Amino acid sequence: MLYQQVDTAVIDGESLPWVPLTPYADKLLLKYFKLDPIKGELLVLMKVPMGVQLPKHHHTGTVMVYTIEGKWRYKEHDWVAGPGSIVYETAASSHTLEIVEAGESGYMTSLVQVSGELLFLDENENVVASENWKTSMNRYLAYCEQHGIEAKDLTAFN
Repeated sequence: MLYQQVDTAVIDGESLPWVPLTPYADKLLLKYFKLDPIKGELLVLMKVPMGVQLPKHHHTGTVMVYTIEGKWRYKEHDWVAGPGSIVYETAASSHTLEIVEAGESGYMTSLVQVSGELLFLDENENVVASENWKTSMNRYLAYCEQHGIEAKDLTAFN
């Protein structure tokens, strides 16, 4: 039975590649830890250098962001998130990511848990692209194949 195969586990982050968020922001890098087809969730590390801006986007589910290094904000809000802060984004929120300050590595780095879809919007608030666990899986698998990396099963922690 499946429940007998589920146990406490660890994922070695060093064994996972940094994957560019193509075609939206090639310099924004993601390290995918978990892509859950049942809950529609993703768990990723995100690294963004200064000067890179993610297009305005809308979340269909909730998002939690823990900032590890650097500082960032959403243009639509008056707060800045820095190391050690947690940002909780409600479902149906829309915003534009902006890096305020890079950390020692040259990036703003954060751990992000996303539920649902990320819908990219144009200047008229029209949906122009959509990201979810499946588009993330396809990007990860394509990157691994292109670079000769053995892909891991990111749908489970075991």
